[in-house]
Amino acid sequence: MEYTVTEFTPWLGLLGGAIIGLSSGLLLLLIGRIAGISGIASGLISTKMSEIDWRVAFIFGLLVAAVAFPLISGARLPVDIQENWQVMLLGGFLVGFGTRMASGCTAGHGISGLSRLSFRSLAATATFFATAAMTVWLVRHGLK
Repeated sequence: MEYTVTEFTPWLGLLGGAIIGLSSGLLLLLIGRIAGISGIASGLISTKMSEIDWRVAFIFGLLVAAVAFPLISGARLPVDIQENWQVMLLGGFLVGFGTRMASGCTAGHGISGLSRLSFRSLAATATFFATAAMTVWLVRHGLK
């Protein structure tokens, strides 16, 4: 079965969400850590050596999954980056700044934080989505 990722695939979405929820729950239950990608990645350079193994394994798993999905599913991932490297660098800096300012990213707050009923994570996630919506509107309509 071949399809593109732009098609409506509720069963794959449900399966993916369940796997993300299961993995973040297991990370919290087994080693007491939040599955926030920015915190895990930044901890690779600023944490004790005893914490490096699970962080490397987590990031490695993300990369392997991104490569394995199209191979296993037959889906073609549409990647068409039309911005120059300066805009991409600025965007990366702003995302990094935002995750530091919010003390976490969409994974840490949106998945792990909301499942723990954290009000701070609710506020952060609402801010992430509102900012994303405004950014898309400005880029597509407001800045032309």
